[in-house]
Amino acid sequence: MFDFKTLEKVRERRPLVHNITNIVVANDSANGLLAIGASPIMASAKEEMAELGKMADVLVINIGTLDDELVEAMKIAGRAANSAGTPVVLDPVGVGATSYRRQIVSELLAEIQFTAIRGNAGELATIAGEVWEAKGVDAGVGSIDTLTIAEKVATTWNTTVVISGAVDVISDGRRYAKVANGSELLPRITGSGCLLSAICSSFIAVEKDVFQACVEACASYAVASEYAEMELPSKLPGSFRPLFIDALASWSVSKIQAKVKIQESGERK
Repeated sequence: MFDFKTLEKVRERRPLVHNITNIVVANDSANGLLAIGASPIMASAKEEMAELGKMADVLVINIGTLDDELVEAMKIAGRAANSAGTPVVLDPVGVGATSYRRQIVSELLAEIQFTAIRGNAGELATIAGEVWEAKGVDAGVGSIDTLTIAEKVATTWNTTVVISGAVDVISDGRRYAKVANGSELLPRITGSGCLLSAICSSFIAVEKDVFQACVEACASYAVASEYAEMELPSKLPGSFRPLFIDALASWSVSKIQAKVKIQESGERK
């Protein structure tokens, strides 16, 4: 089912990825998208959101550093993208941390149809209304399994869900997959999850099957991180970051297929 040809489509088509993202990760997200062959635009002025919402091939809404003006821009862009049939991806960074973040995500979900939602277990558990212990933007811990969370959010919001972690879980409410790749250094660099959201978005922009796009994006991203770690003389996050960007730039179908670990996939009965 997964032939990992979507990454080649990204290079061929160079999708325009509009990122309304946070100040912490904008540079790395732009560089990561450039590395894989996509074309990033980092814009958040509300005056240009309606136009960009129709121009871009995909829109990423990342709530990492919120304010009211940015939220207004997100809503304008999201509605414009929905009207134009442009995919929209939500990254609900730290949604469980404060009541303001929970309120904003609730409003975004009510006003915008999201093609996919990518976050960690704590963030998706909050959206699912499940009890979860997390601090800030950390994944935290809970008593419910991540596949159940992913399926609940996917079904409730008619979307595809990616829960990233030691094992990535992807579900569209009917199909599911678990990807067991990834360097242990990914959580030690800022914005690795935010960049994954952007990478998933670029795959979605060129592949109609959103579930397949997300699985291939997660697997390709995680395997690239493993290749980057192999080049390190010592496991230090500062050295890992540029090698990871290089690994994204040099990934290939053969490299992904050589190391990918789809732990489990199928349809829920």
